[in-house]
Amino acid sequence: MESWGEKKYRNLFEEAGHTQKEITERLEEIWHTFFYGTEEERIYHPVGDDMGYLEDTGNHDARTEGMSYGMMICVQMDKKEEFDRIWKWACTYMWMEDGENEGYFAWSCATDGSKNATGPAPDGEEFFAMALFFASHRWGDGEGIFCYSEQAKKILWACIHKGQDGRCGTTMWNLANKQILFVPGSDYTDPSYHLPHFYELFALWADEEDRPFFKEAAQVSRKYLKASTHPVTGMSAEYAEFDGRPMSRPLPWTKDRHDWFYSDAYRTAANIGLDMCWFGIKEGQEKAPVRLQSFLEEQSDPYQIYEIDGTCLHQRALHPVGMMASTAQGSLSAIYDGEASAPEKEMAMRWVRRLWQEPLRQGERRYYDNCLYFFAFLALSGNYRIW
Repeated sequence: MESWGEKKYRNLFEEAGHTQKEITERLEEIWHTFFYGTEEERIYHPVGDDMGYLEDTGNHDARTEGMSYGMMICVQMDKKEEFDRIWKWACTYMWMEDGENEGYFAWSCATDGSKNATGPAPDGEEFFAMALFFASHRWGDGEGIFCYSEQAKKILWACIHKGQDGRCGTTMWNLANKQILFVPGSDYTDPSYHLPHFYELFALWADEEDRPFFKEAAQVSRKYLKASTHPVTGMSAEYAEFDGRPMSRPLPWTKDRHDWFYSDAYRTAANIGLDMCWFGIKEGQEKAPVRLQSFLEEQSDPYQIYEIDGTCLHQRALHPVGMMASTAQGSLSAIYDGEASAPEKEMAMRWVRRLWQEPLRQGERRYYDNCLYFFAFLALSGNYRIW
């Protein structure tokens, strides 16, 4: 395989007719708005001389999802100061040193740092570990919590070894079927947590004894993404059974539905697209973003809540910009698939143009939408890279 430094990343905005100057200026504008805009625009808040957090503006808390996303954005943008600030805040306030979930991060904290939860959300740990490996390779390891590669390995070790050799707690992966779990100990998963492109790299950089596990997990997740996405619409559910069916069993902690195409599920197409860009390994999952784009293009008002078979529930999506942006990032699947048809590639480019024309979201719900928007803009401009 080509070395990461030699890998070519296509700039689809440039291919759509925009100049490199326009694209660079737009990316810097997105960065400035997201991190240093007005109180009504920004998501990032510096704290003191050396910390900072990203706020879920709809729920007024800091989540491992957003904190780890912020770190990934920073390492892709070469913004070490903000990366280190976010990571120190996470280590100071989110890290759990004892109890059932020691070694993991509390998924939600108040903006003053007090914990709202004592459990983790595995997508946070995945993104923390990946961002830390990239930081190690891009900037070099420092000391303590800034020895990035050791911190990444420590997180991944906990994820697949807790509950062993006298250590309390449970793993974030089902060790038998190699699928990531919705939460440690659960008997179902979240398709948008399946990140085979991350696992391929964990298989190179995690502790040596764990590398075969992550290599197999990458293969399992690609097959799972095929199984969990609808064969016509390309949609996946928020939560799903291990065989890919939407998970509609009642849960003790919520009465909300999670077996539909909503919120979390928007990320699945984006993840498949980025995996195709980075590795191009096809297990049938690569067609899901194409199907999703085609289905949504046929709708007069596409940004709705759906059953995964495409039945419209006639409720507006809570995160329409995030839905659009992640679907646009899914364009990478057709673009990097040598067997995709010309009409599929043309459709992919239409979604690239849609993202360019869409501004960042404003208002209290901007956090999730704009995180997905930032990732999509990085990916489609060739700036979401392996470091």
